[in-house]
Formats: sequence, C-alpha cells, structure tokens
Amino acid sequence: MTDHIVQSFDVELRGLTSHILELGILAEQQLTDAVWSLRRGNEQMAKEVAEREERLNRLAAQIDSDAVSMIARRQPLAIDLRHVMAAIRISSNLERVGDLAYNIAKRSMAMSEAPIPAELAEPMQRMAELTLLQLKSARESFATMDIHSAYRVWEEDAVIDAMHTILFKDIVQCMADDRASAFDLAHLLFVVKNIERVGDHATNIAEDVVYMISGALPIGKRPKMDESTLPRAGSDNLGNS
Repeated sequence: MTDHIVQSFDVELRGLTSHILELGILAEQQLTDAVWSLRRGNEQMAKEVAEREERLNRLAAQIDSDAVSMIARRQPLAIDLRHVMAAIRISSNLERVGDLAYNIAKRSMAMSEAPIPAELAEPMQRMAELTLLQLKSARESFATMDIHSAYRVWEEDAVIDAMHTILFKDIVQCMADDRASAFDLAHLLFVVKNIERVGDHATNIAEDVVYMISGALPIGKRPKMDESTLPRAGSDNLGNS
C-alpha cells in the first residue's frame, strides 16, 4: 500500500483492509466448523455456525458502507479506487462463503444421526481442506498485494472442480448401492457442491486481487474441470433449502 499526502486516507485504507481480513478469517472459521460438525455429527457446533452467521453479515455490510463512503468523500483514482472496489467485491464473496458454510451446517444438523461412509468422508475432508487453503491464500494475497499468489489460486481452481466431480459420482454410486441411506446421502451432494462453490469464490477473490494490483483481469479462460450434473456456481437455488 502506497503512502498518500492525506494520511487519513491511508488510515482508512488500512482499516478497510483490516476489516476484510477479519471477515476472511471469520468466513474460514465458519467453513472449518461447518465441515467439522458434519464429519463428527456435532449438532452443537453446527448451531454455533448458524449463530455466527449474522455477525459475518453485519461485518460485510459495514465494509460495504465504509467503502462507498470512502469513494464519495475521497474520490480515489487508479490503484486506490481499484483497492476500494476490490474490498467491496471481496466482501461480497466472503459473505457468500459464510452463506455456504451456513448451508453446510444446516445439512449437518439434518444428518446428525447418520454417519458418513468412510469412502466419502475422507475425500470430502481433503476437498474441504484444499478449498480452505485456497480461501486463505486468496485472503493473504489481498493483504500482501501478492499477484503471484493470487494467480496460483486462480490456476488451481480446476483441482477442486476435479475433486468435486469424482466425489459427486461416488456419492451417486453409494446412493444406488444403499437405497436406505439415499435420503441422507443426498444431503452430501449439496454439501460437496457448496464446498466447490467456496472454491469458486476464492477464485473470484484472486481475480479481484489481480485486477486491483495490475488493472487487468487474468489472461485467458478460468480453468474448469467440473463435470457433475448439478448446476454451476451462481445458481442460488442450490444448497439453500
């Protein structure tokens, strides 16, 4: 972050960045706890995720309000304007991550009595861990203005897509093999889709960081390898029931 003649603007930019990092850490914790509650059948942890949802939403709303106020009062230009606009977009993506974590927690509460088969639980955990790593890396690339780290997040989104495709097919096969558990396993289809969508939001954040720093979006088409039959990210009717 460059120093400005008006020091109060630097203070406001640092404050905005700090709030984004706080929001990112909270969203990451929500995702971690939601997946953990599902793995362990811990309904209390799932309820705690649901209770923290409003805190995350309030912080995101405050970031948006502060950013709009900065634009109106300071009329920033060039990278300063891109920085503030990136904060607005990143805040929106992190809020959606919180929503997706909340959806996973709701699925967890619905499945609290049904153990997840080991052949599904382990790959789901690996997918969640990689997605969380992507989300953290995207947040850190914003904090440090590291365009190379942001590009790595953007490029590795396809790995999460591929993991989702395999896991989706495995869940469907388990549903076919064990019809008595099909209803509970159907929840997992939504869970893994929500995790995949978190990866999409991490990639969105990485794109915002690249644009903030360079003034241009990443060159080329975003890498994608998802071949599941559920709707792609952006279909808001998925995982919200």
